[in-house]
Amino acid sequence: MAAALVPALLGLVAGTAAQLQQAALFGVPAYGTSLVLGLGAAAVLQRLRGWMPLPWSWIAHVLAFAVLAFGLTGWRAVVFQSQALAPRLEGRDLLIQGVVQAMPQRTDAGLRFRFRVERATERGQPVRLPPLVLLGWYGGAGREADEAELLGGADLPVLWAGERWQMAVRLKAPHGSSNPSGFDYELWMWEQGLQANGYVRLSARDPPPRRLGQTGHHPVELARQHVRTRITARLGEGGQAGWITALVTGDQNAIERVDWNVFRATGVAHLMAISGLHVTMFAWLAATLVGAAWRRSTALSLRFAAPHAALIGGLLLAWAYALFSGWGVPAQRTIWMLCAIGLLRLSGRVWPWPVVWLLAGGVVLLVDPWAWLQAGFWLSFVAVGVLFASGGTVGEVGSGRLRRRIWSMVREQWVISLALTPLVLLLFGQVSTVGLLANLLAIPWVTLVVTPLALAGVVLAPLWDLAAGAVALLNWYLQWLAAWPYAVLALAVAPAWIGLAGVAGGLLLVARLPLSLRLAAPALLLPSLLWQAPRPAMGQFGLLVADVGQGTAVLVQTTNHALLYDAGPRYSRDSDAGDRVLVPLLRTFAVRLDRLVLSHRDSDHVGGAPAVLGMHARADVWSSIEPEHPLHDLRPVTRCAAGQRWTWDGVVFSVLHPRASDYAAAVKPNAMSCVLRIEAAARGGSAPVAALLTGDIEAAQESRLVALADGALRADVLLVPHHGSKTSSSAEFLDAVAPQLALVQSGYRNRFGHPAAAPLARYRERRITLFDSPHCGAMVWRSTEPQALTCQRVQALRYWHHVAP
Repeated sequence: MAAALVPALLGLVAGTAAQLQQAALFGVPAYGTSLVLGLGAAAVLQRLRGWMPLPWSWIAHVLAFAVLAFGLTGWRAVVFQSQALAPRLEGRDLLIQGVVQAMPQRTDAGLRFRFRVERATERGQPVRLPPLVLLGWYGGAGREADEAELLGGADLPVLWAGERWQMAVRLKAPHGSSNPSGFDYELWMWEQGLQANGYVRLSARDPPPRRLGQTGHHPVELARQHVRTRITARLGEGGQAGWITALVTGDQNAIERVDWNVFRATGVAHLMAISGLHVTMFAWLAATLVGAAWRRSTALSLRFAAPHAALIGGLLLAWAYALFSGWGVPAQRTIWMLCAIGLLRLSGRVWPWPVVWLLAGGVVLLVDPWAWLQAGFWLSFVAVGVLFASGGTVGEVGSGRLRRRIWSMVREQWVISLALTPLVLLLFGQVSTVGLLANLLAIPWVTLVVTPLALAGVVLAPLWDLAAGAVALLNWYLQWLAAWPYAVLALAVAPAWIGLAGVAGGLLLVARLPLSLRLAAPALLLPSLLWQAPRPAMGQFGLLVADVGQGTAVLVQTTNHALLYDAGPRYSRDSDAGDRVLVPLLRTFAVRLDRLVLSHRDSDHVGGAPAVLGMHARADVWSSIEPEHPLHDLRPVTRCAAGQRWTWDGVVFSVLHPRASDYAAAVKPNAMSCVLRIEAAARGGSAPVAALLTGDIEAAQESRLVALADGALRADVLLVPHHGSKTSSSAEFLDAVAPQLALVQSGYRNRFGHPAAAPLARYRERRITLFDSPHCGAMVWRSTEPQALTCQRVQALRYWHHVAP
């Protein structure tokens, strides 16, 4: 039976993976045909089993089930996509009625909550909306998150899961930033079943939100919210309370950003999320306790074997815990995997571990095909495979002495840490060198002490105080480890094939194989550890225009140096482009910044600077910010002034604006934007290639540059001034620069209307090719190919990605 399942499972995995590579979906007939063909072929092959030679039978079964999985996954995707928000309804005033599906998440700007739509109207006429939307309630005038004042939510209502409300909203399609190796927000929304996001309208001309009563539709979510409220009332917000709230209810937003940074540096972030390892360890602990209790009763043990009772009890309690903690996608995957292994054990079958491993992965992909694209799936799936291959004890919950199980857990953690290092580097570009030391204490401490106390506190609240004390001790230990030199090893993310070879080397290193085979592991590991990201040739440079939404951030690289022009916006008190986009992006390519140039003080240009400077200690800062600006406390700031000039690797950098005398004048920040021109070395007698980065200068500053530059403004690529504002990109300025390409950094459906129609018309009149962030995502340009530009959103397009009109 096991042998018969292998080709079917391989086909399931292959067909699912192939469908997930589609940039656009086929229609229902195509997937329906694939589904029917796959089922028919599988049925025929079952009839012919024994008549075909084994290799051909395997190949045929793999192909049949691949076609079946391709059709099934595509059909599910088409059905889900058919419920998407109609483009004509984006940004329109809608009146909706529905139920708060999950407990709201409090942010510094207001509330975020999932809303199950029951009915919707536009100007009194019924309209069809996606069944589930993500809403924000920001207080004040009900503005969008990127323009909401940081009010702290003082005037916000208390929303409870299960309540029915009627409210005026504005919605838009999910549209996140698209950067190399960046977080795929649109895939996350797809996996969560969310097909629109928006905000509650609270202006005087909108009908006020109305609470229509409690429905009782989501009792588990309501219970989670009550528990979270009790924890906050007992322990306050943030600090240890955030840890306990996350462990009990799955609300990771309760953990402060500084704590997350420590978790990542020490490799224990998986313990603070309801992750695969967390649920697995909880199942093991629950099964151990159930088994111990069961063995104390002779009557129960005679009626039903204690190991089986322990296994069933552990699975049921883990299921209940995953459900109460929010039933997140990682927890769901783990539950399905544990159920597959557990049911196999209960059936009395003993299969080879590769078959059991493949069965667990196949079950997860059958339930959630898009898990294939999640880092958490690969970490948990490969970790289980490592334990199998190294002689671990996956699935043996509740068996053996506690001391033996604890020692086994320590060994397994060492094996997993060693084997997963190449995979972690491939997925995240960094690995904690103190992760083993941190996890050796953190895993048993969180699993055996903190989590039981936190859960028991639901019944006896004073136990939360003990849990908070246990958290404080662990936090001290983790902070001590995080402060070690070289606590985090960061390497450039290697291409997939090199990274996969490294993963294979890690697995080979810990597998139960002859020593002669395991000695091949270093040869597979070294390329992924030594790989370096390509850099421009001497005298040339490249631009990576990051997708940070409504803001500016441009990475400039030469052969041996790197400069970041602006650091993107601040999204909220605890979230900015530096932490969310730029630091991971720089880590992906192992970039060490030499200089950070902040064009001016506006928050959409300097919002991410603290996070960037925190990770790049050697970078100096040039800017036009005023002396009392808080950034001066982080790093000495050199004033940028026209006439400054330096050369890196044969590439010339020139500051064109502002003049030194401008600092004495009282002008608005946009007028003080540092304008930077970058010129590559001339090649083959042709004119040197140049780029012009302009900040938020407006028409007056453009005119002065044209008058004073004396022809030195010419550039092949132009960062469009002020995100394409109607006050910039004057005709005389565009004629003086004469770019071939123009790049706009702006947010999708931003409130400013950037880029405006008038400047767009001027670019079209001059036949300047224009690219913008909502359509292009991150943009890559090289001085060696001045007429070419690569768009990340186009290159990495998949069918769940939103295509802007």
